[in-house]
Amino acid sequence: MKILVVPNSFKGSLSAGQVASAIKNGIDNSKHEITLMPMADGGKGTVECLLSAVSGRTISVDTTDPIGRKITTDIGIFNNSKTAIIEMAAASGLELIPKEKQDPLVTTTFGTGKLIKKAIDLGCYKIILGLGDSATNDGGAGALQALGAKLLDANKIDIKHGGLYLKDLSEINISAFGKYQHIDMTFLCDVSNTLLGPQGATKIYSKQKGASSEAMEILESNLKHFATVLQRKTGVDIATIIGSGAAGGLAAGLSIAFKSKFISGSDYIINKTKLIKKILNADLIVTGEGKLDSQTKFGKIPYKIAKMAQKNKIPVIGIFGMIEQGSRYEYEGQFQYLFSLSNQDISRETAMQNAYHLLTDKVNHIFRKLKFN
Repeated sequence: MKILVVPNSFKGSLSAGQVASAIKNGIDNSKHEITLMPMADGGKGTVECLLSAVSGRTISVDTTDPIGRKITTDIGIFNNSKTAIIEMAAASGLELIPKEKQDPLVTTTFGTGKLIKKAIDLGCYKIILGLGDSATNDGGAGALQALGAKLLDANKIDIKHGGLYLKDLSEINISAFGKYQHIDMTFLCDVSNTLLGPQGATKIYSKQKGASSEAMEILESNLKHFATVLQRKTGVDIATIIGSGAAGGLAAGLSIAFKSKFISGSDYIINKTKLIKKILNADLIVTGEGKLDSQTKFGKIPYKIAKMAQKNKIPVIGIFGMIEQGSRYEYEGQFQYLFSLSNQDISRETAMQNAYHLLTDKVNHIFRKLKFN
């Protein structure tokens, strides 16, 4: 049997590559031909995924993490040397900081701005920016500062980094951005949220980044102020851009600096990796990610894989770290088999801490139960 193992990451515990490896270890290799294809959708692992499909190289870049600590991370450069692929998660991602430090009032996208600037300095004029797995809610203010914008308070002093300090913004000087007019910025994004409101960056995503209810009110108010100042300066209403709520509003801020467009991260990667050809060559597909919930159907990789496989009558096993209540019924039409690592006997925390071994054992059990092993 030809088995295509094509998972996304289990956030907070396993990369997509580690998930694929754990799944493979649970399958009897002597009985099956197994192809591993770790995937991403704009978040962590996007650079690795794309460079495995499109010729290119990685370059190490010195930058800073969401709380300003110095780090070194990679950006990808396609072999034409004119296109860079960058994960904002590599500099501004939630997994870069311990839980007790996760606070979108003070986290910043400054490090992501440094990655973009480095790519431009290397001669790239096309930037592909993955927006997943953000730790921030600063509207891209930090990234703009790293790229040369002056975000000034009433005393003509640069405002501090973080969503808390957007309220201090009085004026913005973007004269340095003239040199970016030839740069094309493509945002890989699988959400349609705008910057503000009930479905905006703060209300939907900031809680998972560490924001309290009180902090959420502050962040929403400050983002609104930030958008007002930018519109007064540039004429661009960043608050109404579809997708501007992704990654704490990072794309909203960056859209004033570059010629920008939003595309589906999962669709882009599916196309670049020629995934459909690999699906058509498989007898069985194993996919999954950290969580199956009501949001999965809005562009998540496992759901899109399941839909493509369903159209071509290829069975799919979906394995998730956890399955939200009600979601099993919602998705059973797309996945022939659905399994979760966490259950009544195994808590979410235990599952995350022991994900690799639990996943291997779960797959071995599944394949014996379904008589595939």
